[in-house]
Amino acid sequence: MEVRFAVRENVLRNRALVTEADCLHYLTERGRGWVAEEAGRVVGFAIADAREHSVWALFVHSDFDRQGLGKTLLHQLLHWYFAQTDHPIWLSTSPGTRAEEFYRRQGWQDTGRTASGEVRFELTKEEWSRVDDFDK
Repeated sequence: MEVRFAVRENVLRNRALVTEADCLHYLTERGRGWVAEEAGRVVGFAIADAREHSVWALFVHSDFDRQGLGKTLLHQLLHWYFAQTDHPIWLSTSPGTRAEEFYRRQGWQDTGRTASGEVRFELTKEEWSRVDDFDK
């Protein structure tokens, strides 16, 4: 939770909206998660929701921005997800953020806005295969 609350963008203003119990539920019942560590400290994490076919969370502590951790976490998540299913995966993020640009650079397709005004992105297995092959 320290990482989630340390970000500069996509700030969770109401901390009661995402609890440790929510994280545990997504990790044990809905999908899988990954962490990035530095000297034994968790500095980033990603959680896939296999039921809803989405990236439930991907955050890197602001002290560790721009070191490739987000990309590494996202690639681990996508390798796992697309080994489970061919169904496209989606996520949403606030418009005008570095996260929005990050997902565009990773090959995600903008599919419009959510009801709350976030940018909704989608990635197919075929699109992921092209990005993954390019990164090798």
